[in-house]
Amino acid sequence: MQAALEVADAEHHVYLVEKSPTVGGRMLQLDKTFPTLDCASCIGTPKMSQVGSNRFINLMTYSEVDEISGHVGDFKVKIRKKARFVDEHKCTGCGVCQEKCPWRADSEWNLGLGKRKAIYTPFAQAVPNIPVIDKNVCAFLQTGKCRACEKFCPAGAIDFNQTDTIVEVEVGAIIVTTGFDLLDPTPMIQYGYGKFENVFTSLEVERLISSTGPTEGHVVLKDGSTPKGVAIIHCVGSRDENYHEYCSRVCCMYGLKHAHLIKEKTGADVYQMYIDMRCFGKGYEEFYKRISEEDVHFIRGKVAQVTDIAITDEEKDRLVVVCEDTLLGTLIRVPVDMVVLSIAMEPRTDADQIAKIFGLKQDKDGFFEEEHYKLDPMSTGTEGIFLAGCCQGPKDIPDTVAQAIGAAAKALALVARGEIGTRAEAEAVAVGGN
Repeated sequence: MQAALEVADAEHHVYLVEKSPTVGGRMLQLDKTFPTLDCASCIGTPKMSQVGSNRFINLMTYSEVDEISGHVGDFKVKIRKKARFVDEHKCTGCGVCQEKCPWRADSEWNLGLGKRKAIYTPFAQAVPNIPVIDKNVCAFLQTGKCRACEKFCPAGAIDFNQTDTIVEVEVGAIIVTTGFDLLDPTPMIQYGYGKFENVFTSLEVERLISSTGPTEGHVVLKDGSTPKGVAIIHCVGSRDENYHEYCSRVCCMYGLKHAHLIKEKTGADVYQMYIDMRCFGKGYEEFYKRISEEDVHFIRGKVAQVTDIAITDEEKDRLVVVCEDTLLGTLIRVPVDMVVLSIAMEPRTDADQIAKIFGLKQDKDGFFEEEHYKLDPMSTGTEGIFLAGCCQGPKDIPDTVAQAIGAAAKALALVARGEIGTRAEAEAVAVGGN
């Protein structure tokens, strides 16, 4: 979004291609942002509105780039607009279709912790505020029976005959901002994710903390009760030779944020199991000091196991985190009710496919490789194609925004040098993905 807005602010046209039904990305799934604890939605939703209303931005959500050809100043891009089965020009966003739809599925936005309808918008502030029908859940598209949304839609916007369409555009430059995925900790059986119902990932807990989440901001266990003890385990899949050797850069800080917010909402005893605290950004060390003074327990050491096998009365009917405390030089057992896994950021599952489409190189970890890590982190090996955000490697929000602005400046520099001619329909296409 930031890259598109920067180019548009210079009064140059942009196609913003987003894979999901709405712009916003991962940031809108967060409750607060560190280190200031600002509301994530309060920061992100105005940007979304600006993108949706800017006359220089052609917003193409629920769309993917299928193919590119050409060269700097004259790229030809084929964009697949996936069928929403909702007429974007007729839909008023009233929400009646979602109210009347009788079919439900796990909400991807809430990571399966809540439900959504077969016709849905990911969240209330989605831009555009136009629902999409999930053809794998919709009874009519599966069996030919139902059509409740069509029956009750006052605008007559439901169109079950919609198909994917290919749109071809000519642009002068391309900015790739496809983001990241989060590691699935299920194979790491020592942590008990998927085995114990009260072992959560960091983003799942983020949705519990959020007032717009499935529990309206109440941090609760699966049985609805409030946890009295919570363990936050750092570096799950990061700094691990069996998974990812790199540091994901944000886990220490969001672990501290979660400790503060969980303690604030529940009064629980919170334990941080960490290898090293890496608080490198502006205001980060100060935030670490603040949380360390809030009666949060810090245990330096690698977690060996999360188990439900009790050996004392205190551990009965609770989860037990078995951890080596390297400062005390001893193995300890910490009984808790909830475990939060600070999982690694990793390349998108479709990163190989995206790299092939855009002619990008990938580093040894699978992230897109820049022209020069220190001197030219926005450029790629193809002139006119730039990178921004976590598709290039793990980074926090300030660094992502800074790189997006830099990538936009690179694209605008091509315009200033006259390398993007009048034949191009737009000066840039920004490609995102959630």
